[in-house]
Amino acid sequence: MSTPAPIVVKRVIKKGGGHHGGSWKVAFADFATAMMAFFLLLWIMGSTTQEQRGAISEYFNNPSPTAGKSLAPSPSPLLGEGGSSPTLLDLGAPVSATALQPESAERFENERNAQGQSGGGQAIPRPTKEDVARAKDEARLESLLDTLKEATEKSQALKPFKDQLLLDITPQGLRIQIIDKENRPMFGSGSAVLKDYTIAILREITNVINAVPNKISITGHTDAYQFLKRENYTNWELSTDRANAARRSLDQSGLAIGKVQQVVGFGDSVLFVREDPYSPVNRRISIVVLTEEAAQSMEASTRLPVALEALSPEGAQGPSLAASQ
Repeated sequence: MSTPAPIVVKRVIKKGGGHHGGSWKVAFADFATAMMAFFLLLWIMGSTTQEQRGAISEYFNNPSPTAGKSLAPSPSPLLGEGGSSPTLLDLGAPVSATALQPESAERFENERNAQGQSGGGQAIPRPTKEDVARAKDEARLESLLDTLKEATEKSQALKPFKDQLLLDITPQGLRIQIIDKENRPMFGSGSAVLKDYTIAILREITNVINAVPNKISITGHTDAYQFLKRENYTNWELSTDRANAARRSLDQSGLAIGKVQQVVGFGDSVLFVREDPYSPVNRRISIVVLTEEAAQSMEASTRLPVALEALSPEGAQGPSLAASQ
């Protein structure tokens, strides 16, 4: 028996020569990217005007929102020192120039006025307290409108009656109108007694409008049908009684004390559908969440021209006694 020949394995190790790995590819890719960015920059600079190039140059020399020679971001109306926000964002109110610290606000105002004068124009006016309050009011009512729209879709009490709720923003504030519908009125015919589902609607509305500090106005409206069941009782009395019934229901639902600014009955003098004075839609209760400006104007319009404390009992009686003599 012969011995098998041994198996010999040769290992071949290649040394030197050839390429030097893949690092050159990375370097070439970086170079190509840099060249592309460079030529893109040249193309952009070639397509801009002299004024635009000057603005770009000014930005790199002075990266701040105001004119000057600063190499670091300067304070701005929305940012603090160094361009960073001094506090966390307040979601409850819009950010405005009046929210600055006094020294920052004064410095920014001086810089802004100097910029307006150096440019040959007028200084940019600073928002007044009234402007800021008006902006907050508008934002608050817009948020309230969104909340009411969401509630009409999700609330079990409001969803069946969402076609009877009309929501819109007016110059006086957020208006919520609850209108009558055929076979589903808010009140009985010629009555100021609320239906059970109307009370449920008002209860849901109370929970929403209590979330804001604004006062409200409640108005009642009727259609053009004349009320003949009681002597000396017209649509004027009926609309006023219905507005007061809505107010009482809101109070019983937990309406904040002192929130009602006025309760008025308009009868059929302000029709919703003028083309059809007898339409059931004309029978409605309107609740307006008033803006601060509208509430103050409403209060001023009912204020006496002469303060009562300025009249003494003798002074108040004097003119009438003189006239009687």
